[in-house]
Amino acid sequence: MQTRTIRFLRRGETVSLGNVPPERTLLEVLREDLGASGTKEGCGEGDCGACTVVVAELTPASRGEAEGRLQYRAINSCIRLAHSVDGMALWTVEDIAADDGTLHPAQEAMVQCHGSQCGFCTPGFVMSLFGMYQNHVCNGQAITRELAQEELSGNLCRCTGYRPILDAAQQMAALPRTAVDEPVLLSKLQLLKQSTSALQPDSSYFSPRSLAELLALRAAHPQAQIVAGCTDVGLWVTKMHMQFHEVLDVTRVAELRSVERYPNHIAIGAAVTLTDAYAALVEDRPQLKTFAQRFAGLPVRNSGTLGGNVANGSPIGDSMPLLIALGAHVVLMSARGHREMPLEHFYTGYRKNVLAADEVLAWIKVPRPQASEFLRVYKISKRYDDDISAVCLAINLRLQGSTVTRVDIGAGGVAAMPVRAVDAEAFLFNKPWTAQTAREAGAVLRAEFQPISDMRASAAYRSEVLGNLLQRFWLESQGETHINLESFTLAGEAA
Repeated sequence: MQTRTIRFLRRGETVSLGNVPPERTLLEVLREDLGASGTKEGCGEGDCGACTVVVAELTPASRGEAEGRLQYRAINSCIRLAHSVDGMALWTVEDIAADDGTLHPAQEAMVQCHGSQCGFCTPGFVMSLFGMYQNHVCNGQAITRELAQEELSGNLCRCTGYRPILDAAQQMAALPRTAVDEPVLLSKLQLLKQSTSALQPDSSYFSPRSLAELLALRAAHPQAQIVAGCTDVGLWVTKMHMQFHEVLDVTRVAELRSVERYPNHIAIGAAVTLTDAYAALVEDRPQLKTFAQRFAGLPVRNSGTLGGNVANGSPIGDSMPLLIALGAHVVLMSARGHREMPLEHFYTGYRKNVLAADEVLAWIKVPRPQASEFLRVYKISKRYDDDISAVCLAINLRLQGSTVTRVDIGAGGVAAMPVRAVDAEAFLFNKPWTAQTAREAGAVLRAEFQPISDMRASAAYRSEVLGNLLQRFWLESQGETHINLESFTLAGEAA
């Protein structure tokens, strides 16, 4: 079976590639088919950022806005399937210097600030800087140290050290201005979109543009591998050497790329990137900003989707404990109709769920915040940035006076799937919210799960951390900002 032709813009020209296997990665196409060897292959997992490239596409219409704005995203090419960039503009490190050899400010700043040593990670850093330049400098926004650290969190350097690279991020704006000719690029992207067929009859890589097309294709091809940003499926290709006879890509489905706001909830489409999904959650609940920034690195969040993270069902996926604590529901759809359920009811075991063969996860519905809620989510990992959780705990508490009227607790890393801590919730309900109650609830929480020991943490450590985090939650609910054991002990004795 033939695969659909991949067409994208590079250096202002259309690149057309035929007969690309559905599981072939963008990095393989760049290095082996197009000779763009400046993009490096490091971890093959989306962890190190050496393979970073930048893509731009037309934003989908939403909230009454017309399509037409360009959106630039730094992504990991090592785990991104090549077909997924069809219809986009693409830049590699070879593409951003001027025709006369003048370096782009992202490159020149790295030179001036001595931001490269061995050079292996440098192309990835440069491309992340290029994405920052387009999204911030070209829009008149300053790049602060904090912003640079946040947006470079998905790029690892093992020899230069981050200080000169962060200096380079801030130095870019001081250099002579360079900008993409957006009107020309927009025109070319619109022409490319109009000339590209969404469905090709002999295709093994399906990329539907509407929900109706998606549901029809899922019914006709129930064995096709569903993909979105490929931040997990990509590892099946690079690490497990899996091959797919058919792939069904949901990222072009217009209805699933939007965030819709209603009086009592927001509906996040399954194809909304993690970057945009967390931005929507942070808009309602600003206290989630730090947690959102700690979900992997920016290139992973720019590719991965909230629906993909939820459907994947990893017991150490960070989104699910938070969504469970928020009382989120999932909407599953097929050509037969739709059904809705609380998120925790979606899972049946380790990476197993209730999806029928012809169903897809369509939306995640998240209740809007209430004035009485006190929400915190904690991620415990060996590395602060760009790491996987050993334990993730989210707690959403509501009080009437000093009595617990409702509490929702989601946990990750402590069972075979993301779970709700029903025993701890039942214990806390209708109890006075005191240090003693929190201490006793911590013991209940520790006993509720039987985590395993692995390379990230021991079972004993995970159990201990669960209770400790509930104690921390108590202290923060009392206005504590600097948590230490002595302050908790004194609070407990006072109670």
